[in-house]
Amino acid sequence: MIETPPERDAPALQITLLVLRCQALEVSKRFYERLGFRFVKEQHGDGPIHYASQEAGMVFELYPLREGESVDNTRLGFSVPNLGEILANLETVNRRTIADEMVYIAQDPDGRKVELRERAT
Repeated sequence: MIETPPERDAPALQITLLVLRCQALEVSKRFYERLGFRFVKEQHGDGPIHYASQEAGMVFELYPLREGESVDNTRLGFSVPNLGEILANLETVNRRTIADEMVYIAQDPDGRKVELRERAT
């Protein structure tokens, strides 16, 4: 059984890096830009060209999928401002209620499910 640690004033853990491997790097970049991420093109040494964003208090990077590598089954979730505007620019969106909150589920170009919620102000 997993035990929940006692509550604290500040979270003990925080996501600082998320890297996704993408089949079509530019298409994935445009998808995540629609959600509000701003990317810069990077390359470290002779490594692959990729995109990095420092939105949401973490580094979010999109890398090209390596030859022979399969796309994972990662599921992402973001709280975003202007949810209605974002949803209007996405092709496939489902919705469901989770804990009395409406959550919209889009699919990124590699088939990953991306949960979107309105950011509380």
